Amino acid sequence: MATKTLEELFHETLKDIYYAERKILKALPKMARGAQDEKLKAAFLQHKEETEGQVERLQQVFEIIGKRPRAKTCAAIDGIVEEGEEIMEEFKGSPALDAGLLAAAQAVEHYEISRYGTLRTWAQQLGYKDAVKLLDETLAEESKTDEALTKLAETAVNAAAQKKAA
Repeated sequence: MATKTLEELFHETLKDIYYAERKILKALPKMARGAQDEKLKAAFLQHKEETEGQVERLQQVFEIIGKRPRAKTCAAIDGIVEEGEEIMEEFKGSPALDAGLLAAAQAVEHYEISRYGTLRTWAQQLGYKDAVKLLDETLAEESKTDEALTKLAETAVNAAAQKKAA
């Protein structure tokens, strides 16, 4: 059995996050339509625009490493997106819907932050300086989105869910 390299692992993980971002692009409009809070709807739509740029940056990383952009099914993101869809179904019209959608969105962000942090570190190790810059840019966006979602949860969405339920 041939020894697998860090470069191969980098490529496989890149395909994984490429799949994840494209899956998220499809899920965000549905989440925006399902959200009741206008700020949450806006956050989902804004992140959709950011995600389009992130997909383009991933395509550039594929070019840097001399590979064709290709996705590899990511069971983790499939599960997180499915969880969000279940929340939309089970809590439709409920005061807790937005809190659940926001939590699902943050699960996505945390997955992405983990992947981009890893990919950036491996790109540094492999000497892909241009890829490091692209991955770092996306990592910063994902972290900023996570912080914005946390603020929205703490200042509005969770309290609204609690207040309406009381």
